[in-house]
Amino acid sequence: MTKKMFVAALGLFAAVAAVAAPFNWPGGAQAAVTLGYDDALNSQLDHVIPELNKRGLHGSFYIPINGPTFPGRINEWKAAAAAGHELGNHSLFHGCSAKGPGREWVLPHHDLDKQTPAGVQEQVIAANTWLQSLDGKTRRTFTPPCLDLKAGGEDFVKALQPHFVAFRAASPAMVTDTTALDPYAVPVYFVDGMSGEQLIALVEKAASQHALVQLLFHGVGAEYLSVTREAHDQLLDHLAKNKARFWTDTMVNVMENARKQAGR
Repeated sequence: MTKKMFVAALGLFAAVAAVAAPFNWPGGAQAAVTLGYDDALNSQLDHVIPELNKRGLHGSFYIPINGPTFPGRINEWKAAAAAGHELGNHSLFHGCSAKGPGREWVLPHHDLDKQTPAGVQEQVIAANTWLQSLDGKTRRTFTPPCLDLKAGGEDFVKALQPHFVAFRAASPAMVTDTTALDPYAVPVYFVDGMSGEQLIALVEKAASQHALVQLLFHGVGAEYLSVTREAHDQLLDHLAKNKARFWTDTMVNVMENARKQAGR
């Protein structure tokens, strides 16, 4: 091998080594799992939080101020935060684009296509202040409602990055190494309608890849975009029985760890 070929081979080895940068999860866990629940629904307070607490697991709850449990159950959300769950930002009024099929429910005054980026950004930052009044925290994550990233046809989320540890804002995928991590485009799986076996298969796939996997729930045994209580609790039982293999925590905690590993 010539010197030139040897140097080139070293360069290729370094490039491959740079790409292959797997996560090392706390305690030697095989995967990091975040359980996210959107829209501040009654079933989350009635069923999800008690079941998480029973198993010593923590979730992230993405709360709009116009959610159905406010203001009547606000003290229960404060108690959830005190128990270690994340109160995540889901904007003030859950604005989404009204374009496309299945968006007939979007009210005209909540239509992102009729708003400006500056106006939506102001609402999201105000939601942070409101959430801080509930949990006293300044570090949290954001899920754009409907995963819509534009207001009035322009991006509104990039300017919000300094206010958050991470966004759930990308199509489903496993994040398998630090070089693939974009904290502001973290993939998320919509799991509505999945069985317990399917949910377990997702986290087991993550374990096989030492990956980060994020699951997004809405209703549990009620409301909309739901999974059954049985399916949800079957997943929780699996995670609780395998805590050495699965690090299940809030998105803010998992992403702070992941960002540190990625040097971001």
